[in-house]
Amino acid sequence: MSIAIAAPCSIQQPGPARSSASAVDYWALTKPEINFLISIVTFAGFCLGLPAGLHRFPMLLLIHTLLGTLLVSSGASALNQFIERRFDAWMRRTARRPLAAQKLEPASALRFGLLLSFTGALYLAAAVNILASLLAAVTLVSYLAFYTPLKRKTPWCTVAGAFSGAMPPLIGWAAASGGLSAEAWVLYAILFLWQFPHFMAIAWMYRDDYARAGYLVLPRGEHGAQFMSWQAVLPSLALIPVSSIAGGGPVYGVLASVAGAVYFYYSARLAVERSNLAAKRLLTVSIIYAPLTFCLLLFHRF
Repeated sequence: MSIAIAAPCSIQQPGPARSSASAVDYWALTKPEINFLISIVTFAGFCLGLPAGLHRFPMLLLIHTLLGTLLVSSGASALNQFIERRFDAWMRRTARRPLAAQKLEPASALRFGLLLSFTGALYLAAAVNILASLLAAVTLVSYLAFYTPLKRKTPWCTVAGAFSGAMPPLIGWAAASGGLSAEAWVLYAILFLWQFPHFMAIAWMYRDDYARAGYLVLPRGEHGAQFMSWQAVLPSLALIPVSSIAGGGPVYGVLASVAGAVYFYYSARLAVERSNLAAKRLLTVSIIYAPLTFCLLLFHRF
């Protein structure tokens, strides 16, 4: 799920790509704004998953973990844009993407995405461990094979998207510990629940764009507003108790509850007001909430 907000621009019809592309175009394929959040939550999962009593922080292992995870994530983003290039061209939010704007040849983007994905998965297997590599591979496959096509079939695609989008802290935890504990799954649950209000804000702001491109991220008519409201309110409400029991101590529990209450407040405002302004405010809060919560966990753990 994307956290980027593209500026409105004219909608372009798909056409022949230009003959040459710049490094900036390939960089844009990786969705660096998403990778920034992925880096934070993977780092947090890694640090929180370290066994107690370590005398030296495994910095090299952390670097391997982040590099491999970001390679797979970048590859998934590139392949997603390859699959959706024709539909992205019909949306103001995505029309400036390299493939939608015909800045890249589709075959080049496909090779680039496959190279990054396979390199990242193999790198994690060789430099980190098999479990971390397997989790990254599951993330890649579920994102491309389930979430991406379901966006054009059912509004419940958000569940598939949240499933894959919540994997990074598990990858970090598995890299540090070699396994997954109940606490790791609490981190997963936090990121899983966080994504629903976040994506509902985007879906509501760009609902006309999505409809024009044939994406069924919201049901048609009045049911769309109701669907958006429930998916924004219920997960944000559930986040308050889930995030408070993540194991950061009593001070963390209070701060996490306050942060969760703020997130719920803005989610509820969107559900009641159903305006683009309320959606924009919720999107801003959501972008702050996720890294803040994981940073709070790190701070109060160490």
